[in-house]
Amino acid sequence: VSARRLSALYRLQAGKTGSQLLVTTVNAVLQRALTPFRIRESVREFKSGTEIGRESLAALLQRQGYSRTDTVVDKGEYAVRGSIVDIFPSGMDEGLRLDFFGDELESLRSFDPSTQMSTGVLKSHLLLPASEALLDEDSIKRFRSRYREMFGATATQDPLYEAVSDGRRLAGMEHWLPLFEERMASLFDHLTSDDLVVIDSAALQASEERLSDIADYCEQRTSASGQAKGSYRPLAKDALYLSSDEFGAALDKAPAHHASIFAAPESGRSVDFGFASARDFAPERARGDNVYEAAAKHLTAVAKAGRKPIFAAYSTGSRSRIASILSEAGAATKLADSWQEALGLAAKGSPVALVLPVETGFSNNELELLSEQDVLGDRLVRRRKRKKDSDAFLAELQALNRGDLVVHVEHGIGKYLGLEPVPVGQSRHDCVMLEYRGGDKLYIPVENIDVLSRYGSSEEAVMLDRLGGEAWQKRRARLKERIREIAGGLMQVAAQRALRKAPVLSAEDGPYNQFVEKFPWEETDDQDRAIADVLRDLESGKPM
Repeated sequence: VSARRLSALYRLQAGKTGSQLLVTTVNAVLQRALTPFRIRESVREFKSGTEIGRESLAALLQRQGYSRTDTVVDKGEYAVRGSIVDIFPSGMDEGLRLDFFGDELESLRSFDPSTQMSTGVLKSHLLLPASEALLDEDSIKRFRSRYREMFGATATQDPLYEAVSDGRRLAGMEHWLPLFEERMASLFDHLTSDDLVVIDSAALQASEERLSDIADYCEQRTSASGQAKGSYRPLAKDALYLSSDEFGAALDKAPAHHASIFAAPESGRSVDFGFASARDFAPERARGDNVYEAAAKHLTAVAKAGRKPIFAAYSTGSRSRIASILSEAGAATKLADSWQEALGLAAKGSPVALVLPVETGFSNNELELLSEQDVLGDRLVRRRKRKKDSDAFLAELQALNRGDLVVHVEHGIGKYLGLEPVPVGQSRHDCVMLEYRGGDKLYIPVENIDVLSRYGSSEEAVMLDRLGGEAWQKRRARLKERIREIAGGLMQVAAQRALRKAPVLSAEDGPYNQFVEKFPWEETDDQDRAIADVLRDLESGKPM
């Protein structure tokens, strides 16, 4: 999230010559951010012929928040392999491969982290930091001075203080970001007088509710840190978030335009965008009529009126099914993969279906967009299960003895020290206490124990991981490589299976689609893939 925010703020500065649209939330706007100058200063441009030593580059990447690994797999990682430096920048969908000849950058290429194969040649690249907490010499000095000033000389023994002093990173250190920076800014500092600010009618109320939640949370954390023996020292909320007065003053200065779903009297200060709600098929559903036939007739009428008829589906599976049903009902519907493609196809008078995450449709003089919910009514969304059965782990937790090893999904192998009640406000909260190398302690609320698992191998000669260290991430990278090798073996088995024959079975589109639409819940991505895989296997003539 931190890296994506940096990328968005940098694009605001770099894209002043063109039109840009930034959609955000009240919570994000309230958070203080780096200044425009600080972000521009942290960006590094790489192009062929650039002179930079690989060790200097590695030090730069460490300061910018990148983690060193043996093999680059995830965003925010980098690896040095001889004359090649691989980086997975936060703002790219692919990795960046820098090939050096001595200290001279000879070439830049993109690569696929899953296969490690190069995919293209790049002329240049602007590298953004992976974290807002930049560990350069000046920021480390500022942090050390302010941390001692705020929390006293005894705070120099805190793991956070020691890590920053050594130029190392700890997870969550962005919570102390104001201590690193000379001054903080807000989103409004990244805007100019030419930028148009539009806020939703509920934004002010949402900001008050969010600030109230922040105040309650900070009060609890401050109270807990004062009663606990640990070294967690939170900052005041105003150091990290805008106050209500600051937010209001920034909106007045912008100035902000208020969007409303209600009609406003005509005046020089109001603009009617001409949008209205789309056709609602609730009457047809109440009477038990065929809603697909009604939707097909309506989309056909929209096209005849010279407007673009578009249908928004929840998923690729429902997009294909509904397009097929609408076509059978008399409205030949085409499929589109993007909004621009949908507009182009709909301009030719044909209804178009695409995947678009909207609940209710809308219309204006140029188009009408129907959503799946407009036609079929509210869908029941199945609550997703937790990745790990917490009840099962609680039972397993009772079988653990003090000193047993457990594995945290982000921090690696630690030693279980038991349940520790931690004061929170006026009550006490049970937490799982883990110890890591160097004596660092990690407290995990019992409701979050799904991030833990019992260490399954022999515990002899096992070295604990260090909080914020790289060893665990490196082992994860090696494990991912091993998983890829296993996947390769499975592909060979699948290839052998493909050589055999089986009866070809296929479902009739009409009855099958009608059957599928009776399912009242929204399919998960895994379910969509599983259904598609089963149908494809049945029709392939190959054994499953």
